[in-house]
Amino acid sequence: MLEATHEIAIYIHRFHNLDLFQQGWYQIKITMRWEDGDCDSWGAPARVAQYEAPDLGSDDVYGVWKIDDIDHSFSTQPFRIRYAKQDILLSMMVSFNFPYRKFERGVPASAIILKCELLHTPVLGNRSAVMDSLVSAAVHEFRLPSKALLGLHAYCPVLFDMFHSVLVDVTVHVCLLKSVHTKKVPSNHKAVNEDCAMKGYDKSQQDILIQPLTTSRDILIEELRKLSEAINQQIDISSHKLFSGDQTKSKMNGEADFLNDVPRSQSEDKLLNSIDLIDNQLTYLWSLFFNFHRVNAKKVLRYLYHQWRVERKAEWSIWMVYTKVEMPHQYISSSVHTSYQGLHGKLPIPQKIDGDPAQAAAMRAERHRQSIAQMMINTRSIQDMLIFGDPSRIPIVIVERVVTAPLRSTSSQSFFSQVDQNDTNSSISKFGPTPTNEVYTSHSHDRDLQIVVFVHGFQGHHLDLRLIRNQWLLIDPKIEFLMSEINEEKTSGDFREMGQRLAQEVVSFVKKKMDKVSRSGALTTIRLSFVGHSIGNIILRTALTDSIMTPYLGYLHTYLSVSGPHLGYLYSSNSLFNGGMWLLKKLKGTQCIHQLTFTDDPDLRNTFLYKLSKHRTLEHFKNVILLSSPQDGYVPYHSARIEMCPAATGDHSKRGQVFLEMLNYCLDQLRARPSEQRVLMRCDVNFDVTLQGKNLNTMIGRAAHIEFLESDIYIKFIMWSFTELFQ
Repeated sequence: MLEATHEIAIYIHRFHNLDLFQQGWYQIKITMRWEDGDCDSWGAPARVAQYEAPDLGSDDVYGVWKIDDIDHSFSTQPFRIRYAKQDILLSMMVSFNFPYRKFERGVPASAIILKCELLHTPVLGNRSAVMDSLVSAAVHEFRLPSKALLGLHAYCPVLFDMFHSVLVDVTVHVCLLKSVHTKKVPSNHKAVNEDCAMKGYDKSQQDILIQPLTTSRDILIEELRKLSEAINQQIDISSHKLFSGDQTKSKMNGEADFLNDVPRSQSEDKLLNSIDLIDNQLTYLWSLFFNFHRVNAKKVLRYLYHQWRVERKAEWSIWMVYTKVEMPHQYISSSVHTSYQGLHGKLPIPQKIDGDPAQAAAMRAERHRQSIAQMMINTRSIQDMLIFGDPSRIPIVIVERVVTAPLRSTSSQSFFSQVDQNDTNSSISKFGPTPTNEVYTSHSHDRDLQIVVFVHGFQGHHLDLRLIRNQWLLIDPKIEFLMSEINEEKTSGDFREMGQRLAQEVVSFVKKKMDKVSRSGALTTIRLSFVGHSIGNIILRTALTDSIMTPYLGYLHTYLSVSGPHLGYLYSSNSLFNGGMWLLKKLKGTQCIHQLTFTDDPDLRNTFLYKLSKHRTLEHFKNVILLSSPQDGYVPYHSARIEMCPAATGDHSKRGQVFLEMLNYCLDQLRARPSEQRVLMRCDVNFDVTLQGKNLNTMIGRAAHIEFLESDIYIKFIMWSFTELFQ
C-alpha cells in the first residue's frame, strides 16, 4: 500500500533571555502531535543536524541534545542563564515524521500541534545532576493548519508566558513525501489485479495521493525560488535529470506551467510511475533545501523573520477594528461634541452626545467578539495557540486614527493666547529620522540612541510595565530603557515633587547613555519615548515641565499613555471608586488624590491639573497613543482618551467651563504644525473578563485597569501593527 509522510523540520537558532526571573539551567523540549488526538497521533523525531558544535567546555552549556522514544520528544542540551539579554546559540535542526493521514479534497483532514516546553532547574553545585533535576516551567503551543502540511517555510517566535519572558528563534519547514516506494505494476491487466489484491492496492488512494504530492512539490519549488532571490544565493535545479530544463526554468521564473498535471485517467502503471517521479523530485528538492539551509541558515532566518513581521498586521486584524476620525477644527463648546466627524472634505457638523460612549464602545467590541466566535479561520500560517486557542476570549482593540487638524496661529481666538509661550523652534529636534533597526542586522557603526522611559502608577512597582518593555525590545533590540524607580513608594505626595524627581532621574539616565554612545563616535540621532500607566502619565507630563528637561524636549518621539487620567476626575461616574478616593483624602490626606479630584484649591483654575493642561507637554511628541478601556472603572473613559464627556455636555457651571478649557488646551497641543506630521491614535482595549466572574475587582473596574499590566496580547496587536511608531 502506498503511504506518505509529513516531514516537519524545526530549526532552533538561539535562546534569548529577555526577562527570566530565575537564574539556573534551562532546556527546550519539543513534541508534535495530531490535533485530533488519535492513538498514533505523536510525531517521531527522525533526524537531527547540529549546524554549529556547541562549546562543551563552556560553563553555560552542559551535555548534549537527546531524543526520547518513550514520549517522542526532542530536547536541546541544557544551558545556564545568568543574566538578562543573554544569548545561547543552539543552531540545530530536528525533523519529525508523521505517517500518512487521510486527505479531504487534497488537504490533510487534521492539523498538527507543535509544543515547545521550557524546562528549568536552579543552579546546582553538581552539574551531573542537572539532567535529572529539570522540570517543566512553561509551555507555548502552535497549530500547523492542515493547509500548511503540504508545504511551509515560516518563522515561529516562541515566547512562553509573562513569568518566563524569553525569545526562542525558531523556523518551521514542512514537506509531504512518499514514504514507501511500490514496485512497478506489470502491464498485464490480470497480473495487475492479482498483485493489487495481494498488496491491498487501491487506485483511488493513488488518485487522492498524487494531488497533494504534486502540490507539495510545487510549493517547495516556489519557496526555493523565493529564498534564493531574497538572500541572493542561486539555486539551480534545471540541470538535474529529474526535471525538464525548459519547464523548470519557467517555474523558477514564476510562470504557471510546470510539469503538466498528471491525467486522472491514466493506467495503473503510469499512475505509479508518475507518483514515483514526483516523489523522486520531492526527495531531491527536500535534500537540496536542507543543504541550502545549512549553508545559509542565518540569512534564511532573517528573511523569514521579515516575512513574519509583514504578516502580523493582517493576521491580527481579526481582533482589531480600524476607524478614522478628524480632530475638531473649532473649540468644543458645552452644547456640542465634535470629536467624531467623517472625513468628506466638509466642515464638521456639531452633534450632541447620545448615550454613554463607554457603553457604546463596549457593545461594539462585544458584537465584534461574537462575530469572531462564528468565524472559520482557515489559513496556511502557523497559529499561536495563546491567541488562536480560543479566539473569542482575546482582547478586542478598536483603533481610532485621529487626523489632526493644523495648529492654529496664536491669536485672540486661541486658548494659547492666554498662556505665556516659549519659542517652539528651539525645541524642534535637529536630528533626522532613525533608520529602521532589524533583528540580526549589524549595528557596529550606528550612532543612534533610542531611550524609552517607563513610569508606573499609584502605589506601583518599577517593573509593572515590563510586558510592554519586552515587546518594545523585540521590535527594536537596540533601545535603552529606564524602568523608573525614583517614585516607588512615594506616589501619595504632590505631583510636582514626583515630577521633579522623575525629571532628575531621566536627565541623569539620558546623559549617561549619551556619554557612552559618544565615546564610540558621533551621536547622530536621539529619540526619547515615554510609557506611563495610570497616574504615571500625570507624573511624566509634570516632569516634562521641569526646566532641566527643556534641552531634551526636541528629542521626544513616541508617547504611549496606558489608561492615564489626563483630564482628572471631574466627571467620574464610578461611585464605588469615588468613595475609595474620598477615604484616601479624608483619612490619609493623599495629596495626589486631591489634585486628581480638583480639591487642592478652592478656585478650579488654580488647581494643579488645570495648570498642567496649559503646559505644552504633549505637542513635543511625534506620536501620541492613548490607550483606554470602557471596562476600566479606575480612570474615567473620556479622561484617558482626552475627549468630551457626556456629563460635561450642557454643564454651564464653572466646573463645566474649566473642564472644557482643559480639554481644548490638551487638544490644541495635539494638533500638528503645517511643517510636521503627528500621529494621534486612540486605542480602545476591551478585555474578556467573563472568566474572572463577578467579584469586587470587576465591580469597581479594577480588573481591566490591572489587566493592562498583566496581559501582553493587546500590546502585541498594537505595537506589531504600527512598528514604525516604536522604532
